[in-house]
Amino acid sequence: MIYPVVWQNNSVCLIDQTRLPNEYAVVEINSSQEMARAIKTMIVRGAPAIGVAAGYGMYLGAREIETSDRQEFLYHLDKVAELLGSTRPTAVNLFWAINRMLKTAQNTPGTVEDIKQVLWQTAQAINNEDLQTCQAMGDHGLKVLPKSPAKLTLLTHCNAGALATAGYGTALGVVRSAWREGRLERLYADETRPRLQGAKLTAWECVQEGIPVTVITDNMAAHCMQRGLIHAVVVGADRIAANGDTANKIGTYSLAIVAKAHNIPFFVAAPFSTIDLALSDGSQIPIEERNPEEIYQVGDTILTPSGVEFYNPAFDVTPAELITAIITEKGAFPPGELGGV
Repeated sequence: MIYPVVWQNNSVCLIDQTRLPNEYAVVEINSSQEMARAIKTMIVRGAPAIGVAAGYGMYLGAREIETSDRQEFLYHLDKVAELLGSTRPTAVNLFWAINRMLKTAQNTPGTVEDIKQVLWQTAQAINNEDLQTCQAMGDHGLKVLPKSPAKLTLLTHCNAGALATAGYGTALGVVRSAWREGRLERLYADETRPRLQGAKLTAWECVQEGIPVTVITDNMAAHCMQRGLIHAVVVGADRIAANGDTANKIGTYSLAIVAKAHNIPFFVAAPFSTIDLALSDGSQIPIEERNPEEIYQVGDTILTPSGVEFYNPAFDVTPAELITAIITEKGAFPPGELGGV
């Protein structure tokens, strides 16, 4: 199993996802500043993994605060929360983990050292809970996949695997469960422009575990569906509104439209911590815009002429009516029923 965020030797070890698949490297994180930089630069990415990393980042920040005064400690911890919260605006798990750590600190009696100890335990709990959540999600997802044919070909977009979580994965967790039970024939992975997380990360994970995978460019998905190559689509999520509208990696919305046109079920797999019940619909989800360099440059190669302008939203929002079901650790639900779970 792949574990992208690990507590080891009193520091956090992150698989550097910006170097995959060409190089497997581990980055050691020893401060909240280093963790904020790792989240911002996508050394660690994927909403659940960002949440796990943020939990540890909050503890690292707490460890750095040198005071025995409780109120002063909580003041400085708020500053750590602001630092980490400024890194990736769309991934709600980031804020969920930060707020959980803040509330834990506020509600823990005793000395500052007592609070720090409980924060470390809470960060560990966030990590362990996410792993258990992903395994449960995978098994619930297996139950709602099409019953025919006996072996399925699934399509996914971006990376919602072990690398995007504490381990096992959300959308790729469903794929793993299908593979484990002999229900998977092949996974088709969109390359996922502009950062190519599907081609680089999803494909890498599948190769590590011997799961048959075919990488396609994003604009090949409709053709593959038309040819009958895809039986279902399973994607992850970075934030889900109360009505089921879902923000995920840019290109997910168009994939859902194409799946609907071909009568192919479209599933979203995400933990309940990704559901933001404070937002009534997807129009309220903030969309991160990233450096245009991601579009016009690959490595040292410039792809476009000088003088052009760029627009680089990292996410789009898929309306709930295009989603067959949202798969969570509590089961799979139609998008409109999330508020009552």
